[in-house]
Amino acid sequence: MQNLPQDKPNAVIDMLDSTKRMCRIDDAALIVGAHLVTQRSGYTHHGIYVGNRKVVHYAGLSRSLRRGPVQETSLVEFAGGHDIWIKQTPHSRYSGEEVVRRAYFRLGEDHYRLTTNNCEHFCSWCLEGQSHSDQIDFLLALPHRWLRSVLDAMTQLVRAKPEVASAGRLPC
Repeated sequence: MQNLPQDKPNAVIDMLDSTKRMCRIDDAALIVGAHLVTQRSGYTHHGIYVGNRKVVHYAGLSRSLRRGPVQETSLVEFAGGHDIWIKQTPHSRYSGEEVVRRAYFRLGEDHYRLTTNNCEHFCSWCLEGQSHSDQIDFLLALPHRWLRSVLDAMTQLVRAKPEVASAGRLPC
């Protein structure tokens, strides 16, 4: 990984991460309608680049425990001191200018809900016409994965038990 230049602490640099379909890019390469992502403590924050170093995003819980509306902010304020990435959206239904129009259409909306209407839901709606959040899908799947692991372990234990009994040993 490259180090950020000391004179540009919020600079973004060229780098492709094909496993996440995201890449960090230089400011000059930002395109109108791009899906921007920046890391926060324990989650990622999402917004739409609208040009002139401005981002429209669902402020939600990005700065405090008090939820915020869809708002326009500077690129630097959106970054909050973190790197910014562009998330590639291969299934984007809309072009850059239409994505921006859709983002501005919801400007001022104040119906943030962590699990059903967050910043990632907002961006996917702007780009694809449908709201979804990979982060929330992952979290909601955790109990299912945990339960599946417990059931698999129990199944293996039950299958191993007859072998132990037939060998004349008592299980511990």
